[in-house]
Amino acid sequence: MALLARAPEELLEKHLASQCLGNLEWLRPSETGLMMVQGRAGGTGQRFNLGEVSLTRCVLKPDAQLTRCQQVGVAYVMGGSHRHAQLAAVADALLQEPELHDHWDQLLLRPISQLLSEQMQDNNAQAQATKVEFFTVAREAGQGSDDEGEDA
Repeated sequence: MALLARAPEELLEKHLASQCLGNLEWLRPSETGLMMVQGRAGGTGQRFNLGEVSLTRCVLKPDAQLTRCQQVGVAYVMGGSHRHAQLAAVADALLQEPELHDHWDQLLLRPISQLLSEQMQDNNAQAQATKVEFFTVAREAGQGSDDEGEDA
């Protein structure tokens, strides 16, 4: 579900638009709201409320005649795109169907995973290009005292 939530909407649209043409049974129509996001100081410290983000969620059941799927799909995506939530929920339902899982895993999840991995590598490369090495004050102070001791 995390891959589907972070996937570009265009990629989901490309593969799943035909699956959304039939009647969708809305168990919970897509709706947008706010969610509190927490952070941790230094990544390991105590939790604190960082702020709110918009979140869209929906629960649906795809057209069984069109998709051969009897499962219920659930999606939570950051942002306000109702279409993204709908496509992610349809994909979730299709991936739960045992005879369809391998097909949709190959067609959808693997390309999404590869794309997100490439984006992360690009972001890391950009961050490394701007990395600055700082000497600590203690290290500089320690070097200064050694120099003074040699002069005495």
